[in-house]
Amino acid sequence: MDYDRIARELLVTLRGHRSQTAWSRRLGYKSNVAYAWESGSRSPTGAEALRAARRAGVDLSAALTRFYGRTPHWLEDVDPATPDGVARLLEDLRGSTSIADLARRSGLSRYSLSRWLGGQTQPRLADFLCVVEAASVRMVDFVASLVDPAGLPSLAPLWTRLEARRRGVADFPWTQAVLRAVELEAYREAPHRAGWIAKRLHIPEEEEERCLAFLAETGQITWAEERWQVEPLAVDTRRHPDVGRRLKAHWSRVAAERIEGDSPGQFSYNVFSVSAADFERIRELHLAYFIALRGIVADSTPGEHVAVANVQLFTLD
Repeated sequence: MDYDRIARELLVTLRGHRSQTAWSRRLGYKSNVAYAWESGSRSPTGAEALRAARRAGVDLSAALTRFYGRTPHWLEDVDPATPDGVARLLEDLRGSTSIADLARRSGLSRYSLSRWLGGQTQPRLADFLCVVEAASVRMVDFVASLVDPAGLPSLAPLWTRLEARRRGVADFPWTQAVLRAVELEAYREAPHRAGWIAKRLHIPEEEEERCLAFLAETGQITWAEERWQVEPLAVDTRRHPDVGRRLKAHWSRVAAERIEGDSPGQFSYNVFSVSAADFERIRELHLAYFIALRGIVADSTPGEHVAVANVQLFTLD
């Protein structure tokens, strides 16, 4: 991705119909900083860009809540439109990913990343967006929490495909597993064989065909010589809670079917009484586990299994 271009388009979108001079004054600058930003001769930091978004009328707390799907815990302690806020955001998105791995994914230096994450220096907006993508694979969603991404020429096509994928995955929930099956080493070792994925996942061949057709139609897989290959773009459903609920219900039903069929796996439960404070501690443990799990998955090679982790915790009263 051309992060410099995306950054400039985001800044133009935040300015809206105002003149560059008027917008610069509104942001508190004496010089025509908007022209410098949008021409690429100068770049705002991530914090400066977020302050500009707030000045444009964006509720940053609400925006981050949309992006996360919940209010991030650190938002109570720090203003996101500050160097410390940007550092907390990036550190939170990084999770358990090492600096070295983040540098490899982003193409940025470990030294710069360490200083940005520690709040010692500030990343340019383009670098900030690059780190968001490397840490979460959700930079498009992050921009969408601030502005309408359809207004950014660089992101509009990606956004259209991403929304189509999100809506469609509710109707074809097995596409999530079929997509992962295409990444398996065993699949990539030979030409595509109709029914191979179905047999591997224990689903009907018709389901395999439907899922592959949908994945190809929405650009999530492409045909390369003798087999399908995955086109990387995360499909996160937090912007559409109804879709997320349907998918959670689907994989819970799959787990129930595997339990009833005495399939191998880690299936356990514990019904208990607990204080409200300790229930919150357990919830935090679940969140920490899931974040750590995603970090392991992100760096795991080779692909040998398609797996599901259902994390469930709820009160019965």
